[in-house]
Amino acid sequence: MRQIVLDTETTGLEVSQGHRIIEIGCVELVNRKLTGNHYHQYINPQREIDQGAIEVHGITSDFLADKPEFDAIAAAFIEFVAGAELVIHNAPFDMGFLNSELKRLESGERALEASCSVTDTLVMARSKHPGQRNSLDALCGRYEVDNSQRDLHGALLDAEILADVYLAMTGGQTALQLSDSGTDNDGQVRVENIVRLAADRPALPLTKATSEELAAHEAQLDAIAAASGGRVFWRDLIVPGDSAQ
Repeated sequence: MRQIVLDTETTGLEVSQGHRIIEIGCVELVNRKLTGNHYHQYINPQREIDQGAIEVHGITSDFLADKPEFDAIAAAFIEFVAGAELVIHNAPFDMGFLNSELKRLESGERALEASCSVTDTLVMARSKHPGQRNSLDALCGRYEVDNSQRDLHGALLDAEILADVYLAMTGGQTALQLSDSGTDNDGQVRVENIVRLAADRPALPLTKATSEELAAHEAQLDAIAAASGGRVFWRDLIVPGDSAQ
């Protein structure tokens, strides 16, 4: 299973107002493992960048002046993502901009959904954590992902961080949290935010007790038996023929 975790930076917020992509960052996962392969490209948008956008990502028109336009990098980008599942935080935003860029090409490239499936981690996070903040920074705090280098947004850095968040959100067990009320109507304690362990996780090591440790254990049980009138719960659980190991 090949997945591409993707992020973009843009000249502004609204693709309908003619805003363009200025940076694409992608990291590759194969069978839920980072491969080290990535795609990163700055792009000259041929238009001015909103000041509000510069305050978010720090990318200026002067910096992009000598960078290629989208049509010059489109083939390499499409080749990198083709056939993969795209993992994106707030996918409609990035996909809207990417498909707008593809539509501008003279080659008439189709929308990315024609060759890639899309998973939106924002939708996933809202389902898992309703009523909570689910920005990338908030998820980093919730899943203990280091985002200390994220002073400004950057497509490749954000894609790397999102990959860690996605793997934590889908592949391991998060901290158990009780619901606000604590119980369901039937009085049973309700536990939220349980994620199943990944099927491909490594096997846990099995370490057997040594003969010295078993002897020390039996001595401790003898002491408990002496203090409790001979009743030792752990010995009562052992079925004849079973090993104490």
